[in-house]
Amino acid sequence: MSENTTEVIVGGVVLAAAIGFVVFAGQATGFSRAGGDYPLVASFRSAEGIEIGSDVRLAGVKIGTVTGLELNAETFRAQTRVAIVNSVQIPDDSAIVVASEGLLGGNFVEIMPGGSLTTFAPGDEIEDTQGSVSLVSLLMKFVAGSTAPAEVTN
Repeated sequence: MSENTTEVIVGGVVLAAAIGFVVFAGQATGFSRAGGDYPLVASFRSAEGIEIGSDVRLAGVKIGTVTGLELNAETFRAQTRVAIVNSVQIPDDSAIVVASEGLLGGNFVEIMPGGSLTTFAPGDEIEDTQGSVSLVSLLMKFVAGSTAPAEVTN
C-alpha cells in the first residue's frame, strides 16, 4: 500500500510541475495577457533579424510583439505589424527602430518615445523608422578602411 501512495504523490508532484511550466511559458510568451493589444504598422528599409514573434520593447521592457512581416511590392520596404499592450499608450511622434542585443544577440524592435500629448490610435502607422544595420557591412567597411582624411580637432 505504501508503494501505491508514493507513486500517487510523485505523480501529483510531476503533474503540478508540468502545470506550473505551462503557466510560466504562457506568461513568458505573452499568451496570457488579459488586457489585450492594439496594432500599429511601420515600414522599414531593412528588417533583417526581425521575425514574427520578435519582442517590441520600450526602455528595455517588453511591451508587445511583431505580428506580421511582409514585403510591400510598391515601395520595396518591409511592412511590419506590431501589437502593443493596451496599458502602454505610445506618443504619436515616437520612432521605431530595429535594434540588436549585441554582437551575438538577436534583434528586436525598440520604440523611442516622443513628447507629444496625443497617442497612436489602433492601426496607425509609425512614420519615423530606422531599419537594421548589417554587422557584416560594418565589418567590411572597417576592414577596407576609410579613404576620407582624418578630422583634426583642437
